[in-house]
Amino acid sequence: MSALNIVVLNPLADRHRELILAAEPNVTILVTDEANALEHMPSCHILVTWGWMETRHLYQAAPHLEWIHALSAGVEKLLFPEIQAADTILTNAKGIHGIPVSEHVLAMMLAFSRGLTVSLRQQETRQWKRIPTGELHGSTLAIVGLGSIGREIAKKAKALGMTVLASKQEVTTELFVDKLYPPDDDSLLEMLAKADFTVTALPLTESTQNRIRLQHFTAMKPSAYFFNIARGAIVNENDLVTALEQNLIAGAGLDVFACEPLPESSPLWSMPNVIITPHVAALSPAYLDRSVKLFADNLTRFIQGREMLNVVDKVKGY
Repeated sequence: MSALNIVVLNPLADRHRELILAAEPNVTILVTDEANALEHMPSCHILVTWGWMETRHLYQAAPHLEWIHALSAGVEKLLFPEIQAADTILTNAKGIHGIPVSEHVLAMMLAFSRGLTVSLRQQETRQWKRIPTGELHGSTLAIVGLGSIGREIAKKAKALGMTVLASKQEVTTELFVDKLYPPDDDSLLEMLAKADFTVTALPLTESTQNRIRLQHFTAMKPSAYFFNIARGAIVNENDLVTALEQNLIAGAGLDVFACEPLPESSPLWSMPNVIITPHVAALSPAYLDRSVKLFADNLTRFIQGREMLNVVDKVKGY
């Protein structure tokens, strides 16, 4: 078998190259960036990129391309018509994000529950003033979209003594979920009405775009908190602002937004009951190590003609 040319649109450390070559020595690894990738595409067999990168023009210039691997879980920019109509394999990094994202969600939940959002503002003005606090123990968490990230959130929530509700497409036995709901709107509204904390962990597809709207915030308890660590477009941001302004919910922890960076004009910036983080929930010093390890495993499977991990359904989008 002739050497495969792998084009990677992200810097790699020596340990990452060694991991790939240990899986398959007979490959050529070319690390480049978006600006210079086009010249390497005529000889490219495997493209390693990010799901949010514009790669359609690269795909059109790569007659020998057999496989695209996304270093991210999201693949929204990779689902263009040409690849959907072709046999090109598309895989993602689903499964590596659960640890950092679940910790990020719990950090925001605890910040609200223990009053840290208020205490930090008081610290800036040197106020010594006790504030009401709560506990996660005994409260109810609703997870909208129970994939690998949702399961890790559920696992940690159960360890803290929370009741966990979740919605997903298929009914399965879930070790850390007390009740599972189908994804239809009536069931979703029923679940949201019971939750003290709600987190959306859905993939962004045509069917999930604008999925969480004013009617869903209205169904929540006025004391409930909402968290989005998935994609901004899943939530109607104007409706979320309305819900916060009208005290339909108590607050929100947001890592993703409809427009990123979040515009300075957004009213979310100045809301005291909102935590904003700049799309960092999945970031970790171990991120690329995990993602490259997954790619290297799949490379061995690809070479040997075995079933590959995380093959994306190009119709469903995940």
